[in-house]
Order: sequence, then structure tokens, then C-alpha cells
Amino acid sequence: MVIEFLRFKIASQMREIYIQKDAEIWTTALAQYPGFLGKEVWLNPQDPTEIIFVVRWATKEQWQAIPPEELAAIEQKFAAALGDTYELVESAEYQQWLGEKVKGKG
Repeated sequence: MVIEFLRFKIASQMREIYIQKDAEIWTTALAQYPGFLGKEVWLNPQDPTEIIFVVRWATKEQWQAIPPEELAAIEQKFAAALGDTYELVESAEYQQWLGEKVKGKG
């Protein structure tokens, strides 16, 4: 399994709408692709402008196989719904450790 870790800064008054639109647009779209295992939303209780998404993928190859033009179209739809109320501030990848090997590399 591979984790896609995303940290966003948003306008605090937009938090609920942001989470709703993300589920409607991004999560619904990603769920159509092979390898998508699920998505978690984490909120920082000390900072209402921070949202973290933990997206689980079966393999890195399946995650990276999504055509860039399709990701751009999803992002365009999301940006049209929310305007300039959010910023991606961190993006990272994590792989699951299972004893002597890293799972999710193939």
C-alpha cells in the first residue's frame, strides 16, 4: 500500500464546504481508478485553516497511472467550485513497511 499525503491551507470559514466539495469531486473521481483504496480527512484542532488528506493506493504504479490531463480536469472542476480559497502546502508519499520489504512498490 502507498499513502498520498496532502496538507492544505484553506479559509477557515470554508472548511465544511471544502470537505464536502472534495468528497463530491475528488474522492468520487479517484474512486473510479484501479488501486484507489480510500481516503481519510484529518482536521487540526488547533488550526482551523489546516486540512490533511491521507489517500490510500494499492500500488504507486496504479496511483501514478492516472492521466495528468484527467487530474487537471478534476482540479479545474474543484477550483471552479471553491475559487481561490485553498492552497496545497505539502504533498508526500509514504510506503507501508512489512518486515523486510516495502509493500506498494509493484
